Amino acid sequence: MPQSSTTALTFSDAGAGLSWPMDDWSAALEPPTVLIADDDEDIRDLVGTRLRAAGYRTLTASDGRTAMALAVGERPSLVLLDVCMPGLDGLGFCYELHSSPETANIPVIFISGRGEPADMDLARVVGAEDYLIKPLDPAELLRRVQLLLGH
Repeated sequence: MPQSSTTALTFSDAGAGLSWPMDDWSAALEPPTVLIADDDEDIRDLVGTRLRAAGYRTLTASDGRTAMALAVGERPSLVLLDVCMPGLDGLGFCYELHSSPETANIPVIFISGRGEPADMDLARVVGAEDYLIKPLDPAELLRRVQLLLGH
């Protein structure tokens, strides 16, 4: 019968420069953050409730400028974005978000009442990863969020 070899793991290397900063540990333990930017309070509440129930942290904004400030300051894992918003519409927001190296990798899912192919194509041109048409199916929304975030 072949002999198997085992390796003992010890913590003797702890002083060998193998430290992991506390911020990295805490960030790894935090749930993904989703920014919900929509001028419709009912949509923000519905989507936020569903995402929090699924274990996500949520941020909300009712206009594009507030959403941009949150995106830059908080660096969410994902943005759910309405096309029609005051201040800065969703298309402008998405373009600006993906034009900055600091926020270019934040995925965007548009949620809109506009469902024409041209609307969806324009969303992709400005950098959106996905597009959902209102009224939203909460289960489908959650499925797409999970797909993009790998959770």
